[in-house]
Amino acid sequence: QRDVNVAGAITGAMRTALLRGAALLVAALAGGGVAVGIGAAVWNGGGTTTIVREVQADAAPAPASFGNTGNGETIQQLYRNAAPAVVQVLSTQIVSDNPLFGPQEARALGSGFVIDKAGHIVTNYHVVQGAKDVHVSFSGKDQIPAKVVGVDPSTDIAVLEIDAQSRALTTLPLGNSDRVQVGDSVVAIGNPLGLDRTITAGIVSALQREITSPNGFAIDHVIQTDAAINHGNSGGPLLNTRGEVIGVNSQIATGGNDPNAGNIGIGFAVPINTVKDVVSQILLTGKVEHSFLGISMQDVDRTLTDNFRMPADHGVLIVSVRPGSPAAKAGLHGGHTRVVVNGQSYMLGGDVVTKVDGRPVTSADEIRSAVQAKKPGDTITLEIHRDKTVKTLTITLGRQPSVAAG
Repeated sequence: QRDVNVAGAITGAMRTALLRGAALLVAALAGGGVAVGIGAAVWNGGGTTTIVREVQADAAPAPASFGNTGNGETIQQLYRNAAPAVVQVLSTQIVSDNPLFGPQEARALGSGFVIDKAGHIVTNYHVVQGAKDVHVSFSGKDQIPAKVVGVDPSTDIAVLEIDAQSRALTTLPLGNSDRVQVGDSVVAIGNPLGLDRTITAGIVSALQREITSPNGFAIDHVIQTDAAINHGNSGGPLLNTRGEVIGVNSQIATGGNDPNAGNIGIGFAVPINTVKDVVSQILLTGKVEHSFLGISMQDVDRTLTDNFRMPADHGVLIVSVRPGSPAAKAGLHGGHTRVVVNGQSYMLGGDVVTKVDGRPVTSADEIRSAVQAKKPGDTITLEIHRDKTVKTLTITLGRQPSVAAG
């Protein structure tokens, strides 16, 4: 049994309210379930605030996979080295200003981790979204004011800064998410449901997942893990066996339609290579700019080519074009005829992209990656097939809007 300190008495109603408020919905369907942000316990201000915190966390015994990792560390070593760099993030926002009862506050509790001796901390955007003040805690008792340096809703990443002595800070090394493989052993450290510095172990279950960001855009190359993460783990690190951060835990799939449900073994982490780019822009300019093309897409596969006459037998089908976007200005065409094949819906009639900057493409993810690798104002060249004609278009990319099209 782990020794748990309860600040105040917890009634059944309070516990239910805490758990129900925990999920910050990020509107993304995953499989048959709902993908939700895992920014911890959210509760309305006023009245008694009750927080359950873990005082002592014993590292779990290493699963078999951790015994065969060569130069990797055990779970006990990972926890001992990394836990001091993991923080609780508590944000407070005004959710309403009732003329009778006055301002009503809500608080969100998530996780974060220190990345440098200057006191910069990475967390999720949805943990600090709309916050009027933010504090971080290293011990579960201290409350250190934190400044929001910058946020990026499109990748659900935020950077905080605290005023602390550099020698007192433990930092986490950042790994290379491009080297991550399915089956790799991983651990997650965070504050699920307010429990300080909890560590859970698992593996990388899948790669190249896609989740939806708080502002509706897709986050690509996401890491899926079965390491248990729950509400409150948001913003915490996903570590490899060398203690390097390979992702930022951001969402879970509930396996049903209840966004308040807990872990079922399907969690998602924003890859650290994406985070590195976002953080570097925030630290340099205080903001993040993403290039933007303005199309929605579907892969051209055998399901389509076996049943319909397509402009090309491979490539990526343009489903729709956002009005006023660079794609619209370049004259790209979206689909106009909806069909359903084997339960899958497709929008046919649009252009089919077969090459990007001279390189063949077979998936929408390849096109998104090509766009994301560029800056606003850069050009991208697309080879498209329309009816029986082939065209090459050079398009100047724009800046991504604040929200995706509805």
